[in-house]
Amino acid sequence: MARGRSSEQPGELGNDEPCYVISIAARMVGVHQQTLRYYERAGLIEPKRTGGNIRMYSNFDIQRVRQAQRLIDDLGVNLAGVDIILRMGERLREVQAALEAVRAELDRLRATRLPAPYTGPDAYED
Repeated sequence: MARGRSSEQPGELGNDEPCYVISIAARMVGVHQQTLRYYERAGLIEPKRTGGNIRMYSNFDIQRVRQAQRLIDDLGVNLAGVDIILRMGERLREVQAALEAVRAELDRLRATRLPAPYTGPDAYED
């Protein structure tokens, strides 16, 4: 599963930085701890583990659970549907990023375009 990008600012935690234990994460998103465990088993989130095997949730994990809850509560989507929708969203972001890279390369090439070849009356004379 694609993960959120890390922050580039010194002193800031990135989206992927594990920083919440399960009790805090569950309180933040308003679900029971068992729900977070279930979401992990279903593959919706992948919390990191400490050396003592304690789950540590990142801001990306929290955001993903909130998206899942919105889809479930507001639209009545089941977990399989949530997984598909979230994966499609990630894929769409990847494709958009690739498109932007291609556009930037095209703009760069247009800026360095060579002048058109000379086609005047004496262009092919030796």
